[in-house]
Amino acid sequence: MLKVLFVASEAAPFAKTGGLGDVVGSLPKELKNQGIDIRVILPKYSSIPQEYVKQMTQIASLTVPVGWRRQYCGLYELKHQGITWYFTDNEYYFKRDGLYGYYDEAERFAYFNRAVLKAIPQLDFIPDIVHCHDWQTGPLPVMLKQQYLVRNEYSRIKTVFTIHNLMYQGIFPGDILGDLLGLPASVFTEAGLEFYGQVNFLKGGLAYSDLITTVSKSYVQEIQQPYFGEKLDGFLVKRQADLYGIINGIDYEIYNPANDPEIHTNYTWRATTKRLENKLHLQAELGLPVGKQIPLIGIVSRLVNSKGLDLVSHIMEELLTLDVQLVVLGTGEQRFEQMFIDAAHRHPNKVSANITFSDRLAHRIYAGSDLFLMPSRFEPCGIGQLIGLRYGSIPIVREVGGLKDTVTQFNPATGQGNGFTFNNYNAHEMLNVIEGALALYKDRTQWAKVIKNAMRAENSWKQSAAEYRELYEKLVCE
Repeated sequence: MLKVLFVASEAAPFAKTGGLGDVVGSLPKELKNQGIDIRVILPKYSSIPQEYVKQMTQIASLTVPVGWRRQYCGLYELKHQGITWYFTDNEYYFKRDGLYGYYDEAERFAYFNRAVLKAIPQLDFIPDIVHCHDWQTGPLPVMLKQQYLVRNEYSRIKTVFTIHNLMYQGIFPGDILGDLLGLPASVFTEAGLEFYGQVNFLKGGLAYSDLITTVSKSYVQEIQQPYFGEKLDGFLVKRQADLYGIINGIDYEIYNPANDPEIHTNYTWRATTKRLENKLHLQAELGLPVGKQIPLIGIVSRLVNSKGLDLVSHIMEELLTLDVQLVVLGTGEQRFEQMFIDAAHRHPNKVSANITFSDRLAHRIYAGSDLFLMPSRFEPCGIGQLIGLRYGSIPIVREVGGLKDTVTQFNPATGQGNGFTFNNYNAHEMLNVIEGALALYKDRTQWAKVIKNAMRAENSWKQSAAEYRELYEKLVCE
């Protein structure tokens, strides 16, 4: 049986800040279904819910070198939903509020990478493949090839590195190379970790992993171009033979309108009229005028520039002259939070601004909104549009990255398509598409078609997990 160890800085339901946590939390279940012995290792954050901490068992105690330092590591194990999870415990690094954003990020994740490698001989399996996720795990393939492959228990391990978002790279001063990572100067080159005189964690993963993946087929092409490449496009072009795009999926057990306990009324694509009850309940819950005929647009998002919210700001007043309601859920940049708060103040019967995050309310917005707006500047894959499709909240998206790969323009003449799309990063092009969607909404026959197309779209992990399995098998046979 193929043995794979996922290494990541977050995973639902233990610790999550975004899409990375969703992926690492849900993909292993489908990989197991496809016959892979898949396990996951994470930092043991203090924010992990106590219900899970109480189930953990300590299986080893290690000493981990961090440059010249020697740090403690407790290794814990937990079985959850049929998957074995490991946690590296060090209170100095991980007993903090939240997951990220500290002054010593380089040291925290240098420690984590080294701790994972030190922990492998303590596990009851030696992985064929170590699959690293995002910049926090970038140094691991470098350390493995530079310092561990000569040892028998590591000698056959191959590495895969997944880019979840190229914008976040983990860039730190060059002097950490030896001080924290314990790596030789020979890796501080243009072909290695060096990046404009600094150390780039993510680039280390790109340079030293055997294969590289990212989270959609369109994004894998985009990041080899200067506009999307975040100054690594030339480097990725050199590795394009080892670069693959595999679209993310969503957990169909968690996101299932047929039995979702968080929504008011359960429904399927065969009985979408029941869906309207969720809309009426959501309107009432949020203090908006209740009415089946009022189109309701949902936004569930981090409120940041990369999500295209500057486009929304340009057309907000024009949008709100239309017969429409807007429900927003999320936190982020103050200017966008304030934009929605102000809009709700000016138009209390049209806008509900929920500047927080609530998983329960998110589910209710997916189930109750007619349209789901996601006009991203760039989007490696996107999770929101996949959940929107699953729940019949019809996406309005920009044709970029994973949005382009999963949402297709509805054509009333053929009845094909599952959403609404626009190409250019232009506010009024977006507004025109919104107006077209609102016009179609009035045609109940056509609207029923687009809802069924959306809800019947296949966005589970099944196909993507099969692609990962094929990639793993290819790698271990080389």
